[in-house]
Amino acid sequence: MAGRTSSSRGMSKTDRATVRKAKVLSGASMKRGARVKAGARDRGLTLLPKAKLLEIMDLMVKSRVLEERLIKVYKTGDAFFWIGGPGEEAFGVSLGMHVDKGHGPAHDFLHLHYRCTPTLIAMGMPMIDSLRLIMNRATDPSTGGRNFANHYCFPKWNVVPVSSPIEVQYGMAVGTGLAQRRRRLAGEKSGVSIITGGDAGTAEGDFASCLIWSSRPGAELPMYITVQNNKWGISTSFDAQHGEKHIADRGKAFGIRTSVVNGNDPVEAYLAIEQDLAYIRKTGRPVLTEFMVSRLYGHSSASGANREAGEDCVETFEKRLVDARMIPATHVKELWQKYDDESRAAAEQVRSEPVPTPESVWEHVYVGSENGDWRKF
Repeated sequence: MAGRTSSSRGMSKTDRATVRKAKVLSGASMKRGARVKAGARDRGLTLLPKAKLLEIMDLMVKSRVLEERLIKVYKTGDAFFWIGGPGEEAFGVSLGMHVDKGHGPAHDFLHLHYRCTPTLIAMGMPMIDSLRLIMNRATDPSTGGRNFANHYCFPKWNVVPVSSPIEVQYGMAVGTGLAQRRRRLAGEKSGVSIITGGDAGTAEGDFASCLIWSSRPGAELPMYITVQNNKWGISTSFDAQHGEKHIADRGKAFGIRTSVVNGNDPVEAYLAIEQDLAYIRKTGRPVLTEFMVSRLYGHSSASGANREAGEDCVETFEKRLVDARMIPATHVKELWQKYDDESRAAAEQVRSEPVPTPESVWEHVYVGSENGDWRKF
C-alpha cells in the first residue's frame, strides 16, 4: 500500500504477500492527494467489495455531517466548546468497523481521544447522542450532560471515558491489556485494547510507558497502539518538535511491529487495521501504527473551528467512487442531504431536552451511583 511502511517482525508469509499485493494494486492512485481521471481504472478500489466501499463512504459522510452540525451548534451559542475529528474519517470509520463490540475483557476495549466521532458512528452511535453531549443535556448517555464534545463513554461497548488531559489513555490501556492477557493465558475469549491519540501527545510519558509495558519479553500485551498524526499540536508544528522521521519508529526499539499508513485513504486504512488486529488477535503481541491524517477545522473552537487547508479524505474518496462509476454524483448529494436533515432534526429535538440538575453532579461518582456527596457521608 502506498505510503505504508512496515516492520516484518512477526508477520506471516501470507501477511507479507498481502501487503505486497496491496502495494502493487494500489499504485499511484493510492498516494496522498492523487486523483483518477474519469473512466480510468482505480485499482485501489478493487481491494474491497463494492458494498464495503459504499458502506465506508456512507459512514464517512455521516460522521462529517455530524461534526459540521456540532460546529454550527457551537457557533449559534447552543454549546460552550467544540473539539472533534473532521479529517480523520477514513481512519476512524475503518477502525470502528473492525471493533469487536461488547462489554468486558472478552471484547475489545477502546481508549480513545477526543477526535473519535468517526469511530463511534461506525460502531452504531446515533447522531443525536453526540448532540446531547455537546449541548450538555441530561439525556446524554455518555456523561449526563457534564463533559465536552467528543468526550464519549459507552460501557456497553467498552468505550472508556475520553479524557481531556492528553494521552493518559495510553497508560490506562495497559490495565485492560493485562486483564485481556490473563484471559488469553487461561484459554478464554479475549479482546484487544485499542488506543488512539494525536502526534503531539506522544511526547508525554504515558506513551513511553505504554510502549514499555506492552512489549516486556514473555509478557507482551494484546494492544493496538495507534497515533493519528495531523502534523499539529494545537499551534505547534510536528516538524519543529520531532527528531525521528516517524513516530512509529519509536516502537522498533521495543521489538514492536510498526507501520506508517496513509490515514486519508479509507481503503489503505481499512486493510492496515484489518491486518494489524488479525495479528494481535493471533499472537497477543502489540502493534504500533501511525496514521497520517488531516486536521480540517483547526484544533478546536478555541482556534475558531474554521475550515483550513488540507487533504479532505471524504471529498477525495467520493471523487474516486464517482470517477470509477461506482456511484453517480447525484447519490453523493442525496447522501449529504439525508444526513444534514437528520442532524438538523436531532439538534432541534435536543434543544427541547432538559439540562442536568444541580443535584445530579453527585451521581455516577462511584460504582452503582453510590452517594458521592461528601456532605452526606
